[in-house]
Amino acid sequence: MTEETPGFDEQQPDVPSGATSDDAEPKAASSAKEEGAAPAGDAAQSAGLTAQLDQVRTALGERTADLQRLQAEYQNYRRRVERDRVAVREIAIANLLTELLPVLDDIGRAREHGELVGGFKSVAESLETVAAKMGLQQFGKEGEPFDPTVHEALMHSYAPDVTETTCVAILQPGYRIGERTIRPARVAVAEPQPGAQTVKPAEEAGTAKGDAQGEAGDAGEGKDSGPEEG
Repeated sequence: MTEETPGFDEQQPDVPSGATSDDAEPKAASSAKEEGAAPAGDAAQSAGLTAQLDQVRTALGERTADLQRLQAEYQNYRRRVERDRVAVREIAIANLLTELLPVLDDIGRAREHGELVGGFKSVAESLETVAAKMGLQQFGKEGEPFDPTVHEALMHSYAPDVTETTCVAILQPGYRIGERTIRPARVAVAEPQPGAQTVKPAEEAGTAKGDAQGEAGDAGEGKDSGPEEG
C-alpha cells in the first residue's frame, strides 16, 4: 500500500475549461500568422481607397467642367436674348416713327407758314416731344456739305460762292434714331462753277509770269544804266 503525502498536490498547467493543452498550440500559431498578415491587408485596403478617391476626383472634375460649360452657354444665351430684344425694340420703334414722318412733315410746313396756332400747336408740340423721347432726331441744315450717305439731292445748281458741293436748301428734313438713318434729308445742292477753279489758276500763273518779266526788265535797265563815256 502506497502512502500519500498529505498537503501535496501535483501542479497542472492552466487549461481553459473544455480545452486541452493540445488546442493552445494551434491558437498561438494562428495569432502569429494573423499578426503577420495584417500589414499586407491594410496596404491593400489603402490602395483600394486611394483608387476610389482618384475616381471620385476625376468624376468631380468632369462634373465641374460640365457645370462651367453650361454656365458659359447660359450667359451667352442671356446676352444673345438681350441683344435680340434690343434689336426688336429698335425695329418696332423705327417702324412706328417712320409711319409718323408724314405727320411731322405736315407740322413742319404748318410752322413755316405760320399756321401752327391754337390747340393744333399744343398737339403738334406734344407729338414732337414724344417722338424725341423715343429717340427720333431731325437733321439737315442749309450750308452744310453734301453727304450722299445722309442726303438725297433732288435739285442741282452752280454757285460762285461755294467751294464744294453744298446743301443750299432743305426740301425735306432727314430723321435718324441713334446711328440709324430712317430717312435721308432731301436737299437742293449747289456746286462751284465749272470755270471758276480753272480760270483762277491761269490768272495767278499769268500774274506770276508778268511779275517775273517786270523784275527782269528792272534788272536790265539797271544793268544798262551807268556813267556815259566822254
